[in-house]
Amino acid sequence: MRHRKAGNQLGRNTSHRRAMLRNMVTALLKYEKIETTDAKAKAIRPIAEKMITLAKRGDLHARRQALSYMQDKEVTHRLFDKLKDRYSNREGGYLRIVKKGFRKGDGASISVVQLLSDDEGDAAAKN
Repeated sequence: MRHRKAGNQLGRNTSHRRAMLRNMVTALLKYEKIETTDAKAKAIRPIAEKMITLAKRGDLHARRQALSYMQDKEVTHRLFDKLKDRYSNREGGYLRIVKKGFRKGDGASISVVQLLSDDEGDAAAKN
């Protein structure tokens, strides 16, 4: 039985999956755009949004929580110093997942995960 076993395993064991998600969230916040499979994109969305919400909180405990999850200290400092101002008046929905097509080798569906920019947040608030 698989009672209370929510979440996608992504074909990996727990430690590999956790490390992969940590690396992908760090890369997304560093480069603001990554290309990955649809399943991985859907898996990193809640984690990345939680990191941005921690940055919006901005206190020391939130910074330490983010540092304990993300792989690169400079990316965490950038998130808390620069990126949090971009989303200060936005209540969630910091990412966009755009389906790109299919990978040539195995036919896996590919998506682009990107952070929303300032002007996109303003346009959504006006509507």
